[in-house]
Amino acid sequence: MTILIDPPHWPGPRGLMWSHLVSDASLDELHTFAARLGVPPRAFDRDHYDVPETAHDRAVSLGAEAVSSRELLRRLVEGGLRRRKRRP
Repeated sequence: MTILIDPPHWPGPRGLMWSHLVSDASLDELHTFAARLGVPPRAFDRDHYDVPETAHDRAVSLGAEAVSSRELLRRLVEGGLRRRKRRP
């Protein structure tokens, strides 16, 4: 099992750039890691956490693997954890 984080390329609140934090095998593993990182539960969105650029290096130092956004998505799908938005 691996926690993955992509580069902070996504504009978001407070003028920061944001990354996605995922697990390639377990949402429980993801929630545990996010809590260790200090990411609040409200940052969870279906299959990932939105993480500000200010937390990217700390996530890596805690053991997250830095990967491209494409690689992150590929491994999320392969792990069976991808949850798409439902269309109305």
